[in-house]
Amino acid sequence: MSTPSATYGYLGPAGTFCHEALLSVPDLPGHLRPFASVVAALEAVRAGAIEAALVPIENNIEGGVSATLDNLTYGQPLMITREVLLPVEFNLYVRPGTGLADVHRVITHPHAFAQCRGWVAANLPNATVSEGGSTAAGAAEVADPNSRYQATICSQAAGELHGLEAAATAIADNKSAVTRFVLITKPGAPPERTGADKTTLVVFLRENAAGGLLKMLEQFASRGVNLSRIESRPSRITRGHYSFSIDAEGHINDHRLAGALKGLKRTSREVVFLGSYARVDQQPTEIAAEHGDEQYRAAEKWLATLRTGGNGRGIPGVD
Repeated sequence: MSTPSATYGYLGPAGTFCHEALLSVPDLPGHLRPFASVVAALEAVRAGAIEAALVPIENNIEGGVSATLDNLTYGQPLMITREVLLPVEFNLYVRPGTGLADVHRVITHPHAFAQCRGWVAANLPNATVSEGGSTAAGAAEVADPNSRYQATICSQAAGELHGLEAAATAIADNKSAVTRFVLITKPGAPPERTGADKTTLVVFLRENAAGGLLKMLEQFASRGVNLSRIESRPSRITRGHYSFSIDAEGHINDHRLAGALKGLKRTSREVVFLGSYARVDQQPTEIAAEHGDEQYRAAEKWLATLRTGGNGRGIPGVD
């Protein structure tokens, strides 16, 4: 449980979208501490230096954030306890007095440039774009009067924090960009289920053979578990093999999802459980009648009566 003296880390410096996302969470009392990288923030959680860290895990335009996914998969165990969604708007910021015609070199984060590539090509066709560690760091660099960069692509918060002016606003090629962040803690009991939950895990197939992926997906499909995200990732263990990073609708304490996890454990080489937590959109999970907890309990009771010599008739949810 969080306390007023707790420290929460984030991908810094101040003014990043990650910082903005953390500030949007009203019930996290304590101190905020920026880190230079996702890895540094997660290692601080492992070392016990901070209570938790908020890091980006997915963008609806660019996909998964490799640094986060890989560190959670292969590093010392950690757990996701909540998610935060942040609509992302990118602006082009310059030092005061700089016009678009003066911009020859731009610095920004790789994901920011990827989401604004079309605008840059159309409006700054001769500019060179360099990629840095964060959008806020790019703003700090451009704010230096001795910088070789004339502009940066960043948020309004980062631009204004460093005294820059917006030379162009809302420059993202897709105006509906949203980044998903997750709060990471040391492992423990997952938050209580709410009925509108999500479970994140990574699955390594037992063998790289025809039908392996289908076998994995059947563990979910046969129990009525919907997947909201599945992403293949190169395995660090064997060349040419892949793991699958998955978000499943439901909580580990749901009978159907628990059954899927047990099935994955039996049929896969390895399963990395990364947490069950409330969905930020609070949309209840739609569950088919035959996959509800009551039906699973009734089926267990029915089987128990058969094992003790009964005929199993008359059990609600079974007949």
